[in-house]
Amino acid sequence: MVEEMVSVGIDIGTSTTQLVLSKLHVKNTASSVSIPKMEIVAKHVFYKSTIIFTPVHEKTNKIDGEKLQQFVLEQFERAGIRKREIHTGAVIITGETARKENANEVLGKLSEFAGDFVVATAGPDLESIIAGKGAGAHTYSRVHSTSVVNLDIGGGTTNLAVFTDGEVQDTGCLDIGGRLIKVDKISKEITYIAPKIQELIHDKGLHIKVGDIVTAETLMPVVNEMVKVLEEAVGLRPQSLAYEKIVTHKGLKSVDGVCCLSFTGGVADGVYEEDKVTADPFQYGDIGILLGKAIGNSSLVRSFTLLRPEETIQATVVGAGSHTTEVSGSTITYTTNTFPLKNLPIVKIPLEEEQEHLHDLGARLAERISWFRVEDDLQPLAIAIHGKVSPSFRDVGVYADQLLEGMEELRSRGFPTVIIVEEDMGKVLGQSIFAKAKGLNDLLCLDGIKVDNGDYIDIGRPIGDGRVLPVVIKTLVFH
Repeated sequence: MVEEMVSVGIDIGTSTTQLVLSKLHVKNTASSVSIPKMEIVAKHVFYKSTIIFTPVHEKTNKIDGEKLQQFVLEQFERAGIRKREIHTGAVIITGETARKENANEVLGKLSEFAGDFVVATAGPDLESIIAGKGAGAHTYSRVHSTSVVNLDIGGGTTNLAVFTDGEVQDTGCLDIGGRLIKVDKISKEITYIAPKIQELIHDKGLHIKVGDIVTAETLMPVVNEMVKVLEEAVGLRPQSLAYEKIVTHKGLKSVDGVCCLSFTGGVADGVYEEDKVTADPFQYGDIGILLGKAIGNSSLVRSFTLLRPEETIQATVVGAGSHTTEVSGSTITYTTNTFPLKNLPIVKIPLEEEQEHLHDLGARLAERISWFRVEDDLQPLAIAIHGKVSPSFRDVGVYADQLLEGMEELRSRGFPTVIIVEEDMGKVLGQSIFAKAKGLNDLLCLDGIKVDNGDYIDIGRPIGDGRVLPVVIKTLVFH
């Protein structure tokens, strides 16, 4: 039997905020004698909100939570949906907005609207991954056994993600975006230039400043310099001093073997649809249209196979679906009752890396954990591995050592050590980790559960005399 649930996706970005409502069809795909396994078998987006500028208090530079709540309520009313009819959803804060000091407070308020929400503040790495998945870059790379780099160009940043055979290989972030120069729509006067773009203008000897009355031709020199930085980011030009200054987090380590390119974000429409470039390039009060057109005429689109996502500006989550399962207490290890655990993002090591680089797993895991850092802040995470069938004592020891090494930062922050293994080795692995890590109080090692990067997990209090842990896996759903 197929069940239907209503899910909401709310994306709060640097420049814009949007809301999407969808209906998810969920079906038990397990046999009658197996533990139920609910999977999303179909999705249908039935409402897309208008896209608004993210409301921010001018004086305090904080997100205006009240205006956001009002926006969400208005969209529910327009869609003919009541709060109690929403089963689940995802609220994601990205870009510069994620760095506002009240971001988590706003997330909490919005998550109370209805259902069992995934709530997340996405730093540049996670934002890159979410945008790439929203664009379908990970699916395309898996289906066609190839590598794809997605450039998500918003108002303030460009987030890059490389996918190979469906797995995230690398991420990067640049201070390149459509609203880094703002222009009054009526007077055509420059009202704002971001500091890094001011420095780029100075270094290139250009004569552009706040207060100038400009035309498209006036601003094309600096726009073209921004495009050159993007070309450097994907290996089409040697990396310059300008590139080093524009990198806001980190660049891509390598794009060797990447043959496909896709664009998402507010600037993407200008790349794919030149007919949208009207006589007024400043109709949005910024340089987004100019930047998109310049990218469309650059070597970025000539040097790669250009993919076009179904969604560009709304390449984001449309919600979240959930399913529950039970885990037998005979195959798990847990210490203190730190339950319930809510909304733990999954960090999964790809099977190929696990098999070929087991003795280097710790370093690889630490790098993936860093994807979830916002500024210097890190949240509790759950680590997922495949594991081995009938592992030897030595295998278990290597796994334990590498996991402890990779999770050092999480443990140093006092977060619980949560490990999810697909194969049946959770109990012995958990016992080995507990023996090796002296003073480890919060340990949970489950097995028999299959999760993926991008999933979130809830773990309830032990039931059945401690033999069973209820687990809820929430899967982000993309266009």
